[in-house]
Amino acid sequence: MTHMKNTKLTAFMLLFLGSYIIAFSQSNFSTESVLRKIADRIIAQTDFSFINTRTHETYSDLKNVPVLPEIQLASQYTDWHYTNGVLNIAMLDLADTLHDMKYREFVDHYFSFVFNPDNLNYFRKEYDSVLHTPDGLEKVARVPWYMFFRMIRLDDYGTMAAGLIQEYKLHPDPAYKAYIDKAAYTILNIEPQLKDGTIARYFPHQMTVWGDDLYMSVALLSRLGYLTGEKKYFDMAIHQVIMFHHYLWDSVKHLYYHCYYADSDHHGVAYWGRANGWVMMAQADLLTYLPENYPQRKLLIKLFQEQVEGIARYQGTNGLWHQLLDKTDSYYETSCSAMFTFCIARGVNRGWLEPDYAQVAAYGWKGVLSKITTDGDVTDICPGTGIAPSTVVYYNRPLEKNTPMGEGPVLRAGTEILHMQPYREIPASATYHLVHDRNKK
Repeated sequence: MTHMKNTKLTAFMLLFLGSYIIAFSQSNFSTESVLRKIADRIIAQTDFSFINTRTHETYSDLKNVPVLPEIQLASQYTDWHYTNGVLNIAMLDLADTLHDMKYREFVDHYFSFVFNPDNLNYFRKEYDSVLHTPDGLEKVARVPWYMFFRMIRLDDYGTMAAGLIQEYKLHPDPAYKAYIDKAAYTILNIEPQLKDGTIARYFPHQMTVWGDDLYMSVALLSRLGYLTGEKKYFDMAIHQVIMFHHYLWDSVKHLYYHCYYADSDHHGVAYWGRANGWVMMAQADLLTYLPENYPQRKLLIKLFQEQVEGIARYQGTNGLWHQLLDKTDSYYETSCSAMFTFCIARGVNRGWLEPDYAQVAAYGWKGVLSKITTDGDVTDICPGTGIAPSTVVYYNRPLEKNTPMGEGPVLRAGTEILHMQPYREIPASATYHLVHDRNKK
C-alpha cells in the first residue's frame, strides 16, 4: 500500500514538474519573441544615412558634401546621446543571450557609421564653426553628434563610452580606444566634483548632485576597470555609489531623492522613478564588473539590497512603478519599471538577492509587457527630465513612444528575465523536520 502511495506521489511530482517546465519554456519563448519584435523594429527603423532637411536629398556618407546646417541625421537611433549608449549595451547583451549576430551587427554598424572619418570630420567642422559664434556653446546643440565633441557633461560621454568599451572588446579599433582614453581622462580629471569627490553639476544650483549621474559615471568607470584592470576606476566607482547614497538616500521612505543641492544643503522635492532606476542600474553594473573579492563589495551588495527592499514596497498591483514613486496619482512609467525589473532579476540571477525577489522581477516584467504593443512599440516613456522645485513638473512630463530612453532598459530587463528561474515557494511541509518534536522525550 505504501509502495502504491509512493508511486502515485512520484507520478504526480513528475506531472507537476513536466507542467512547470512547459510553462517556463513557454514563458521564455514569449519573452524572447517580444524582445526580438522590439529589437527587429529598431533595426528596421534605423536609417544609417543623412538628410538635407531643405531639399530632402539623402547621403550614405558625407564625403565631399558641403557643410550645411540643413544636413541632419535620418534616424534617432544613430544619434550620439546617453540613451543611445544604454540601447547599444542592451543590444550587445541581447545578441549574447540569443546568440544572434544581427543585434551585435547593429551596434557594429552604429559605431562604424559614427567613427567614419568623413562623417565625423564633417560635423566637427560645423561644430567648431558654430562654437566660435556668439553664444556658440548653446547653439551647438543643433549640430548632430555635438555631444561627441562637446564632452563637458557626463550626458555627453558616460554611457556612450561605456557601450564603446563593450564594442572595443569585440572590435579593437584604435579610434575607439582614443575616445575611450579621452573619456577616462575626462571623468577622472575634469568632471566637476564636490570637495569630497562626489560628482556634481554646476546647475541648476552650484553644486547639485543628480541621481542620474551615478549611472552616467559608474557605467563607464566599472567598464574601464574591467577593460584595464586598474583599481583607480573601480575605486572611484565605489566612492560614487557610497557618496550618492550619503547625499540622496531617504532612510524613512527607503528611496533616493532626485537631487541634493550642495550650495543650500537641501534635497529636491521628488523621488523620481527614473533617477532611482539610474542609481539601481549603476549598482548592478558595478557589481557585475567588480571582482568577487574586491574590498567593499559586501557593502555595495548591502546598499543594493536596501534599495531593492525599498523599491519593492512601491510596486503597483500591475507590476509597474509610478513616475513619482511615492505618488500613486502619478502615472505608471515604463523606463523606470524596466530598470528596476532588470536590476532585481540580475540580483537574483547573480545571488545578490534572495530568490524570492524573483517574484518582484516577474511581476515587473509582466507590467512592462503591458506597455509593449503587438508591433513591438514601447509606450509610456517619460522623456529626459531636469530637476524642478515642484513635483508638478514631474506630474506633467509627457509620455512618448519608441525612444531609446525606454527601449534600452526594456531590452535589458527582458534579456535578464530570460536568465531568471521563476520563484517557487518551498512547501511548509518540507521544513517540518526542522521543528523540534515536542513529543520526543
